[in-house]
Amino acid sequence: MISELEVLTRLFLAFVLGGLIGLERELVDKPAGLRTHILVSLGSAQFTILSFHAFPGSDPSRIASYIVAGIGFIGAGAIIQTRERVVGVTTAASLWVTASIGMAIGIGFYFAAVMATAITLLTLGLTLMLRRIR
Repeated sequence: MISELEVLTRLFLAFVLGGLIGLERELVDKPAGLRTHILVSLGSAQFTILSFHAFPGSDPSRIASYIVAGIGFIGAGAIIQTRERVVGVTTAASLWVTASIGMAIGIGFYFAAVMATAITLLTLGLTLMLRRIR
C-alpha cells in the first residue's frame, strides 16, 4: 500500500511539472495555460494512483486508456480551424504529453516524468529559437 506521504509527493510533483509546461503556454499567451496544464497533470496522476492502489486486483491499464481518451477530447477542444490555418495543435499536444507526465508520476516513474517535462519545454522553446534565427 502506498503511504499518504508518497501520495502527497506524487501529487505535488504533478502540480510542479504540469505547472512548468503550463507556465510556458501562459507566457506565449495560449488559451490552455498554467491552470489547465496543472489540472491535467494532477488529475492524470491521481487517476493513476487510484487505479494501482485503490482497486487491488483490477486492471490499471483500463484507467490509463480512459485518461488518454479524455485528454483527446480536451485537446480537440483546444484546436480551432480558421480559413487560413489550424491553431491550437501544439497546445493540444502539450496537454496530451502533460497527461502522460502525470501518469508517469502517478506510477512512480519520476525520472521519466522529469525528462519528459524537460524535453517538452525544450520542444516548446524551439519556436522562439527559430524566430530569433530568422
